[in-house]
Amino acid sequence: MTRPMTLTRPALQAHVPLPRRPRLTRGPELGLAVAAQLALLAVLRPGHAGLAVGVGYALASWAVLARAFRGRRALGPADHVTLARVVLTGGVAALVAGHLAGAGHTAALVAVASAALVLDGVDGQVARRTGTVSKLGARFDMEADALLVLVLSVEVAWTAGAWVLAIGAMRYAFGAAAWAAPWLRADLRPSVARKAVAVVQGVVLVVAASGLVPYAGLLVAAALALLVWSFGRDVRWLFARRDRRGDAVRGRGTDGARRARLLDPVAR
Repeated sequence: MTRPMTLTRPALQAHVPLPRRPRLTRGPELGLAVAAQLALLAVLRPGHAGLAVGVGYALASWAVLARAFRGRRALGPADHVTLARVVLTGGVAALVAGHLAGAGHTAALVAVASAALVLDGVDGQVARRTGTVSKLGARFDMEADALLVLVLSVEVAWTAGAWVLAIGAMRYAFGAAAWAAPWLRADLRPSVARKAVAVVQGVVLVVAASGLVPYAGLLVAAALALLVWSFGRDVRWLFARRDRRGDAVRGRGTDGARRARLLDPVAR
C-alpha cells in the first residue's frame, strides 16, 4: 500500500489574520495647533471681537485640516512649519478683527504677519531637504499663503478701499472656477515669476498695513496689477492646453481618491 498523501487546508490559511498597517493620525498635532492658537490669542489680547474670530478660526481650521488629511498620511516636517503659519495667520485674523472693532494692535499685527511671511520661505526648504515633498503638502502651503493674503487684504481695505479685497479673493475665485472648468486644475509649468508675485502680495500688504509708507495705495495697486498679470498668464496657458473633447484634464492627482476631496491639488 502506498502511504496516503497529507492534504493542506488552504481554507484555514485564509482565516489567518494579516498584520494590519498602523493607521496614522494627525489628531494630537492638530489639537496642539488649536492649543497654540488659543495661547497666542491670550498673548495678543485682540479684544472681544478678535477673540471671537480667533477662537472660531482655531476650531474651523482644526475641522478643515482634520478632514483634509484624513486617511492620507502623517504630517511631515514641512507640514509642521506650515501648520505654525496657519496658527500665526489665526493671530493676524484676530488682530484684524480687533482693529476693525476699534482696538489698535497695528504693531503686533505687523510683527505676527511678518513672522508668517518669513516661515513661508522655510517649509519648502524643509520639504526638499527631508525628501518629503508632496502635492498635498504643496497645496497646504499654497492655501496657507492665500489665507494670510486674504486676511491682510481685509486689513488694508479698511483704509485703502474695498478694491484691495481683489488681491485676497483672486485665489479663491480661481479655485471656484476650477471646479466648474476642470482644465484649470491641470499642472502648471514651474515659474519663478509666479512665486515672486505671490511673495510681493504679502510683503506689500504688510507694509501697507503698517501705515509707515506714504502713498501705500499706489504700492498696493501695483501689486494687484502684477497679480492680475500672473493669473491671466496662467489662465491663458491652461486654456491653450485644455482637453478639446471637454473631458477633465489629467492634472494634479487626488492621491488615489475617486472623486475630488478637500484640499485636493488645484493648479495654482
